[in-house]
Amino acid sequence: MIIGVGSDLTNMDRIANSLERWGERFERRCFTEIERAKAARRPYTRVGTFAKRWAAKEAFVKAVGTGFKRGVYQIDIGVVNARSGAPTLALTNGAAARLAEIVPDGHEPIIHLTLTDDHPWAQAFVVIEARPL
Repeated sequence: MIIGVGSDLTNMDRIANSLERWGERFERRCFTEIERAKAARRPYTRVGTFAKRWAAKEAFVKAVGTGFKRGVYQIDIGVVNARSGAPTLALTNGAAARLAEIVPDGHEPIIHLTLTDDHPWAQAFVVIEARPL
């Protein structure tokens, strides 16, 4: 069963401005080490890489219905790749706790994530599924 859906459209110029203004402080506050490493390996698409991940974080908090409050922070939501290469989310702290709150007993959460970009836009969709154990 679907227990959450979220989407976000992020302007890459906004992310570029934040990176320029705040630099590493912005990166460390909002992105995991895995995300920062991936962006560092992509010098020509660094801003787009961060923008897609920002959109994924925004889409997730919409899917769980909290926004960035109730102990859910950007740094607790990380885009990672499954073995297949498909993007998904790794959650810690408040983000993981919020997901656990909305998953019915006897079910496991499955997070589906899709990312895309076309300058100046980055977009993400999150669907959270609860599968019976």
